[in-house]
Amino acid sequence: MTMNVKAMARILGGMAFLSLLSGCMSEVLERQAEQISQQNEEIARQRREIEGLAAGKQIQEQKRQDCNRAFLEFFDKAQLSTQRDEAISLYRKGLEICPDDDVAHYEFGRALADAGQRAEAEKEYEAALKINPGFGEARRQLEALKNSR
Repeated sequence: MTMNVKAMARILGGMAFLSLLSGCMSEVLERQAEQISQQNEEIARQRREIEGLAAGKQIQEQKRQDCNRAFLEFFDKAQLSTQRDEAISLYRKGLEICPDDDVAHYEFGRALADAGQRAEAEKEYEAALKINPGFGEARRQLEALKNSR
């Protein structure tokens, strides 16, 4: 009978140990599940960021293509034109396609100033400076127009 009591004590001790071990394991598993959940959220955030960057890259590429087309079809022709009205029209059309080119705004401003359209020329010089605040020649032309009023 002492054997049975000892065996029972061992069994009960083993069961208590297994119960304790089971409790510890479930805490570890819960922590791991939380870490996995956080990692999945971070992965999803990074995927969204990558998708946003890819979309931005596509937009930039489209703008680059639009500006290349504007130069080929309008800005280069405006530079070569000997007719002031034609040059102004070409710059206007080109800037509709490629509105972020500081040099095009500057050259358009020069053409407008030559045509006596001073207010509009000032706006174009200001647009060039908004895109490129360090554009010294655009700043000089703008100041010259303002000073000659």
